[in-house]
Amino acid sequence: MRGELTEGEALPSIRTLAKELQISVITSKRAYDELENEGYIVTVGGKGSFVAAQSKEMLKEVRLKIVEEKLADAVNAAKMAEISLQELNQMLELLYEEV
Repeated sequence: MRGELTEGEALPSIRTLAKELQISVITSKRAYDELENEGYIVTVGGKGSFVAAQSKEMLKEVRLKIVEEKLADAVNAAKMAEISLQELNQMLELLYEEV
């Protein structure tokens, strides 16, 4: 998501990842399977797993979803604190300008 890995870059083997993170090989396998199902990695039999090519549209959609979830949390917190939509918009505008 952050662009730290490039398309086609080799990932550590499931066993190596499990050892480095001190987790179960089953957990590593499950994580790789989920990443592959979501289109983030591809696995080539006998060669390993690699970072998949990502379309800009797909990346933007994923990023939008993340922002939407965080904004939903902010809206819920604002409602609990009895902050109006206008006040929340003002906060958002100030924060957006600062960054």
